[in-house]
Amino acid sequence: MRIVLLGKDGLLGHALQPALAQLAQVRQGELVTLGRRDGALKVDFTEVHSLRRTLLELRPDVIVNAAAYTAVDKAESEPELAMQINADAVVVLAETANLLGAWLVHYSTDYVFDGTGHAPWQESDTPAPLSAYGRSKLAGDLAASRAIKHLIFRSGWGYGAHGRHFARTLVELAMTRPALRVVNDQIGAPTSAELVASCTALALERVTCEGSEPLAGLYHLSARGETSWYDYAALIVAKARAAKVPLALQSLQPVASRDYPTSARRPLNSRLACEKFERTFAITLPHWQAPAEKMLESLLAELNQRT
Repeated sequence: MRIVLLGKDGLLGHALQPALAQLAQVRQGELVTLGRRDGALKVDFTEVHSLRRTLLELRPDVIVNAAAYTAVDKAESEPELAMQINADAVVVLAETANLLGAWLVHYSTDYVFDGTGHAPWQESDTPAPLSAYGRSKLAGDLAASRAIKHLIFRSGWGYGAHGRHFARTLVELAMTRPALRVVNDQIGAPTSAELVASCTALALERVTCEGSEPLAGLYHLSARGETSWYDYAALIVAKARAAKVPLALQSLQPVASRDYPTSARRPLNSRLACEKFERTFAITLPHWQAPAEKMLESLLAELNQRT
């Protein structure tokens, strides 16, 4: 079995590499990882003809697409580029997957919803994105679903051992600023890239072993529980102080989203109902806090070494 991973250099791409490599080894296959700077095999999602040609040359059994345009606010000023990367290129992935008879794995986001209400979003709920980024990701979901054998995993509030994420940014700001404001009315579940990666490998092992095309579809995939960005920030600051990270921060202030304007509107309710994934793949997803605290231990130790 040959697995091709697109977007190897991103937060999720880093986490997927060991999980997919282990799956490929078990299946006596190989993992090919591609980014935008890989010489003859580089993949640029703005050059769809080159993308198609590369995949047809590699002839994978599984295409895992961890590449995406993720600059949420910047997408408001360059929506065409966001759509090109997050949707137009995915059309090519789906078409190529169908030509090869391959599985296509694609990743979605809570930003496809408008964030109303308080109930966790179901896969069957009608999307209504608030931003250019959300619209591009929804178009990507529809494109990925054109693949006969597809798995679309919708998650949010991601973090990982590599790359930029909320916790790293917050601690670095707290080391230099005496006051920070964080929104307290956006609710979701911080979810590790490593969890998404391990669940991806588990699902792929199931569908490729059994040839289970009936399992193709869209799944919500996030940690259990919920918190606000402010409460998450308060936890991060408390852990940083306990770890004796030198903080300049004296005031952490909760604010409403309406008082913290950004170029792109964010959904207030990012809760995702994940029972479909748990039921289908016989797994109980963990609560968000313990994995987040484990990540913070490593992050804070790293930052302490720098100071």
